Amino acid sequence: MLENIFTLLMLVLLQAVLGFDNLLYISLESKRAPEEKQAYVRKVGILLAIVLRIILLFVLIELIDYFQDPVLQFAFEGVAEGRFTIHSFIVLGGGIFIIYTAMKEIWHMIGTKEVDHAVEGERKSSVAKVISMIVVMNVVFSFDSILSAMALTNVFWVMATAIVIGGLLMIWLADRVSGFLAKNRMYEVLGLFILFIVGVMLVTEGGELAHLTLFGNHIEHMSKTTFYFVIAILVITDIVQGRYQKKLLAEQKRNNIDESGDSHS
Repeated sequence: MLENIFTLLMLVLLQAVLGFDNLLYISLESKRAPEEKQAYVRKVGILLAIVLRIILLFVLIELIDYFQDPVLQFAFEGVAEGRFTIHSFIVLGGGIFIIYTAMKEIWHMIGTKEVDHAVEGERKSSVAKVISMIVVMNVVFSFDSILSAMALTNVFWVMATAIVIGGLLMIWLADRVSGFLAKNRMYEVLGLFILFIVGVMLVTEGGELAHLTLFGNHIEHMSKTTFYFVIAILVITDIVQGRYQKKLLAEQKRNNIDESGDSHS
C-alpha cells in the first residue's frame, strides 16, 4: 500500500511537469469563448477531459498493442519513409493543429490595426466548440503522461487517481494562468510562440513514433529538456526586450521634454 501511495505522488508530480503545455493551450483557447463563460469552459472542458483520460487509460491497458501496430506504411527510397501507428497519427495531428492555431492567432494579431478589434476577433467561437477543442487537445496531450504512468505501475486505481488529482490541479492553475494573461496582454504573443514550440515538439514526437525519414534523415523528437530550455530562452528574451523598450521610451520622453524646453527658451 505504501508503495502505491509513493507511486501516486510520483504520478501527480509527473502530471504537473508534463501538463504545462496543455495548461497554456487551455488558457489561450478559453479566450475564444465569451468573457463571462471562459472560467466555465475551462472547468467543464478539463472535467470532461478527466473522464476521457480515464477511459483512454483503460483502452490503452487493454489495447496497447493495437495502438503500436502499423496502420500505414510507405517507402519512397531516398525521399520519404514511414510506418504510422494510431498513436503517431494522433500526436502528429495534434501537433499540426496547434502549429496552425498559433500561427493563425499570431497572423491575426499582426494584421489587426486596433487591439480592441483583435480582442473581439478572439471571442467568436461558441462555448460548445471551445469545450470540444479543450477536451480533444487534452486527450492528445495525455498520451505522454498515461504511457509514462503505465511504465511506473500497472495498478489501475493509482493511475486513475493521479489523473483526477492532476485534472483538479489543472482547473485551479488554468484560472490563474488565464487571469495573468488577461492582466498582462503583452505576454499573449510569448504564449502563442510557446504554443508554436509545443506544436513542433508534438510533430517531431509523432514523426519519431512513425519512424519517419525525410531525404535520409530520421525525425527525432524534441526532448522535454530541450523544450523547457527553449521556453526559458523565450521568456528571458521577452523580459529583456520589454525592459529595454521601456528604457528607450523613457529616454525618448526625456529628449522630447529637453527639446520642448529648448524651444521655449
